[in-house]
Amino acid sequence: MKVLFNFCHPAHIHLFKNAIKILQNNGNQCKLTSVSKEVSLHLLNIYNFPYEVVGDAKPSLFKKAIELPKIELKLYRIIRKFKPDLLIGGTGNVYIAHLSKITGIPSIIFDDTEHAKIDHLLMNSFASLIVTPTCFYKDLGKKQLRYNGYHELAYLHPNYFKPNPKVLDEAGLGKDEKFIIIRFVSWTATHDVGQYGICNKLDFVKELEKYARVIITSEGELPEELKKYRLKISPEKLHDLLYYASLYIGEGATTASEAAVLGTHAIYINTLRLGYTNEQEEKYDLLYNFSDRKVMEREALNKAIELLKNDNLREEGKRKRERLLQEKIDVTGFMVWLIENYPESLKEAKKIKMSEIDS
Repeated sequence: MKVLFNFCHPAHIHLFKNAIKILQNNGNQCKLTSVSKEVSLHLLNIYNFPYEVVGDAKPSLFKKAIELPKIELKLYRIIRKFKPDLLIGGTGNVYIAHLSKITGIPSIIFDDTEHAKIDHLLMNSFASLIVTPTCFYKDLGKKQLRYNGYHELAYLHPNYFKPNPKVLDEAGLGKDEKFIIIRFVSWTATHDVGQYGICNKLDFVKELEKYARVIITSEGELPEELKKYRLKISPEKLHDLLYYASLYIGEGATTASEAAVLGTHAIYINTLRLGYTNEQEEKYDLLYNFSDRKVMEREALNKAIELLKNDNLREEGKRKRERLLQEKIDVTGFMVWLIENYPESLKEAKKIKMSEIDS
């Protein structure tokens, strides 16, 4: 079987990396293409994945619109040459959806972002199948298939991820040192227009510093006074550090969810809400959402201080994680089964769903 994967965001490389390795080990051919964004190419190189760059990520809607046909033309030429049986993409991959319609090759999009309205408008009617977590609160119709998991479990499930304690030495941290990871996003995604998170960054960091060491990871340039807090390890090691952190606080939902599935309590500060962050708060008490523009920063800070005063915070987080892992599936295993057996796997998945409804 021939499968083409296209990456629009670094998170999608993590999402599919284990499935790609298993598919290749099973004798399938995988072709990887990527839009050049942030650390995407770095990750592909680190994981020794051959790939082709099909375009550049652009910061504005106007520039994205100009770049779109260029990317799709490059993808079209690669597809014509490779002749894949399936096209695979992550959240908001309009390129794969469009090329699926143009070439007649089936496409599967793995999506978890309800508020990506422009992406859904450009993508949903063209994709063959859109796969979402069960907690995804939008109904996308007949093309939607739900699974009981999160994107982050595709690469942070213990079947695939083992934390490396050496990252603590590399980051200059003591074995039992209490530390917080704070993440600021760049706000350049199409669904980020008009949204925001932590405004008073310096005051926020200074207050938290009273309770634990603060480490910052940021998509964009940091103000001069915050640069001394910047994380100085390679990006692919962030997950190891998240596992050992006392607390995660940030504007990015993906990293908040990564922390939660690793058993590290997470505070998500963003005017946008998502089905999976809501579930991780309501069902597992591992993530806390703050989205009210008027009070979210103050309330998030108060919650962070409350959590940091708990001397058993890390142990409690790991216990909560055990319950989450027991109740969720191995997402990579599900992906491989769905891809290798498509379209029969889709029919089987729908039969299982219908039998659950009937019972």
